[in-house]
Amino acid sequence: MKIKHINVHVIKSELEVPFAFSQGWVNQRAATLIEIITNEGITGWGECFPQGLEPPEIAAAAVENCFSEILKNQNPLDTERLWFEMYNGSRDFGRKGSVMAAISGIDIALWDIAGKFYNKPVSQLLGGAFRETVQPYATGFYRIKGQGESSRLAEEALSHYEKGFRLMKIKLGFGLQDDMAVMRAIQESISGLGVTLMVDTNHAYGRRDALTLGHKLSEFDLRWYEEPVVPEDLESYAELRRSLPMAIAGGENEHGLYGFKSLFAAGAVDTAQPDIGSCGGFTSARHIVTLAQAFGVEINPHVWGSAIAQAASLQLIAALPVSHHSIFSRQPILEYDQSAHPFRRELAEDPIEIEDGLVTIPSRPGIGISVNKKTIERFKR
Repeated sequence: MKIKHINVHVIKSELEVPFAFSQGWVNQRAATLIEIITNEGITGWGECFPQGLEPPEIAAAAVENCFSEILKNQNPLDTERLWFEMYNGSRDFGRKGSVMAAISGIDIALWDIAGKFYNKPVSQLLGGAFRETVQPYATGFYRIKGQGESSRLAEEALSHYEKGFRLMKIKLGFGLQDDMAVMRAIQESISGLGVTLMVDTNHAYGRRDALTLGHKLSEFDLRWYEEPVVPEDLESYAELRRSLPMAIAGGENEHGLYGFKSLFAAGAVDTAQPDIGSCGGFTSARHIVTLAQAFGVEINPHVWGSAIAQAASLQLIAALPVSHHSIFSRQPILEYDQSAHPFRRELAEDPIEIEDGLVTIPSRPGIGISVNKKTIERFKR
């Protein structure tokens, strides 16, 4: 089997109501989709995740101008070999960011092809599924105005609860005073309902403010405190982890085997959050998971992409071993973004559903979904 065509699809949709996280305003949802077609008629789909406010065209350019020629006429089942050819070939100008996202999207598509070729879900190819369902958590609580929205966000928490979510991640990073007003309003609205909270500041603060906020947040019994400082500042990550009572999470802006090696060696995180669409795809995720096991770090993937990234993440979650084994060990959870995103449901012929508070992990071959190409044509740019 040989790779014959690599198609890159950049899709975008303007938002009727822009929203903000701590780093800026989101005015559109976008995705860089990778379609790899083989000479045997098997097609694989992948996604390059645009980090933060990244234009999706950057990863698309890396695929088209750097990696396409490397891959043509290669055997798509040679996932490990091809990953290292792409990584080594781009080391001098890659290793992080959009170039790694480009490798990620290609790698996901190659594993999708492999699953379809062997008629197995990717989780089986990764070594087998530890779980068939996963509990989702609602990521939301974005801002419409910026500050002073605690009442609206408290109502949002109740809305998520009514949809069946018992885990919620709150976006902070809008000033310490505003952050605490939001947390207390949300806590009051869900008091007694059995909801577990997490927070994510998207690296809005320096070490001093991140520590101050962390101490104030200790009253909320958080599952984790995510991206408290910028991803480069591993010393501050480690100090926060030593000083605060809650778990420290991060890694959505880290990439590859070597990036996560540095993160773990620094003692920076309790919970690592590689994103399948930017960490290097399934091949790199396998490396990262093995490293995490050796360092005793929990893995819980970051998921903010389209239906393709969501489906790929579910396959990875299925195959994740727990970091600290016991008969009642804590299981990974699925990030389920609640912000406006037309590519999550409309891009899949069979979008994932929440039933009885759980998501069933697809067991169909490959990443487990059928892509709706009409949606791609509708939003392609």
